[in-house]
Amino acid sequence: MATHYLEFERPIAQLEAKIDELSKLSETTGPGALDAEIAALRARVERVRLEAYSHLDAWQKTQIARHPQRPHFVDYIGGLIDEFVELRGDRKFADDQAIMGGLGRFRGQAVMVIGQEKGHDTTTRIKHNFGAARPEGYRKAVRLMDLAEQFNLPVLSFVDTGGAYPGIGGEERGVAEAIARATERCITLGVPMIAVITGEGMSGGAIGIAAANRVLILEHAIYAVISPEGCASILQRDRGLAEGAAKALKITAQDLIGLRVVDRIIGEPIGGAHADPKGAIDRVGAVLEEELALLLPLSPDALRDQRAERFYAIGRP
Repeated sequence: MATHYLEFERPIAQLEAKIDELSKLSETTGPGALDAEIAALRARVERVRLEAYSHLDAWQKTQIARHPQRPHFVDYIGGLIDEFVELRGDRKFADDQAIMGGLGRFRGQAVMVIGQEKGHDTTTRIKHNFGAARPEGYRKAVRLMDLAEQFNLPVLSFVDTGGAYPGIGGEERGVAEAIARATERCITLGVPMIAVITGEGMSGGAIGIAAANRVLILEHAIYAVISPEGCASILQRDRGLAEGAAKALKITAQDLIGLRVVDRIIGEPIGGAHADPKGAIDRVGAVLEEELALLLPLSPDALRDQRAERFYAIGRP
């Protein structure tokens, strides 16, 4: 897959294009002839990337959170979950592939895994509706959480959505009620639940599977009550002002940890998770293992109390 560069990554793209050009040229000039020049350019790329990613604003982080080559739910399943068995359908209307879930083992521990999947190409994006879940997706999530509690399985959720599906069908089938029921089920679970914001966690579409004991967020992910474009459209009647809205909303991981909306930031490889997907997935796995070990000894009542107090504390001085 060709590398997709963001606007602020243009200097990096230019340097890497020169490296490719010299690498091809070295094939004709003889082995080792241009190794020194190529090595110097690669070192420069790392310096430029480190500098660029050390001074990111909220809009740049929004672009990174939405990067098409960032690891998605299916990638986390492939990298972290053994013996995964997908469970489909809400047993009421249909199966919504924007929210996927199933049983598996995380480092030997049986778990229930739920997450939003956006898709990687045109075919899979259509299949997964770009991660915009319909009511049946949230009802499926409730069904899987019920199953997890019945069999005493921890729940791991991976959040990455621009919001729930806003179409007429979703409204007709009660998307608001479905999200509310899913949020309520998260809060009342008697088993450990950990949510990871892996990309963008927007609006109720995110909170429906993110009201967990521990809410973790990747370094360049974002989490908010509304997307920057939606905020600009409603408040200023101009989606083109989304950049300013992103900065005003305090949606970055660094803002959210100070507001106690999230509990822990998971560092990403230099250049973002899209630059090193396996490295990012490994980092998420290591943190999940630590956090799960702290929650597993707690009783059902203690888990519910901790979860409730966590959310009551948001916004308190």
